[in-house]
Amino acid sequence: MQKVEHIGIAVKDLSVSIPLFETLLNTNCYKTEEVSSENVRTAFFQTGNTKIELLESTTADGVIAKYVEKKGEGMHHIAFEVADIHAEMKRLADNGFQLLQQEPKRGADNKLVCFLHPKTTNGVLIELCQSIV
Repeated sequence: MQKVEHIGIAVKDLSVSIPLFETLLNTNCYKTEEVSSENVRTAFFQTGNTKIELLESTTADGVIAKYVEKKGEGMHHIAFEVADIHAEMKRLADNGFQLLQQEPKRGADNKLVCFLHPKTTNGVLIELCQSIV
């Protein structure tokens, strides 16, 4: 793993959360995007070398909606940048980590992504990200 790529935060409403994080981080949201395969709208912020991704569900029964319903708004996942997502998925699976996908899928911000089940990562949802060239 090369670096923390971003920290994902589940929110109820981007129209409320974007201005809040713009003020908090003292920077503008540089990108919003809908990821229909995940039923989410995202908003990205850059602060120093770190990106923050806000995630709002686009459906009442989406993963983020269920997360917010159960746990409230807050940190959802930590994403790590990897050079070769297929090799990293194999390495982690070979070492006993449970992958939530058998193949990476297209995620937000022009990335291939794969998530690791929190029960194998001390309760933290981990996302692997590889930039699509």
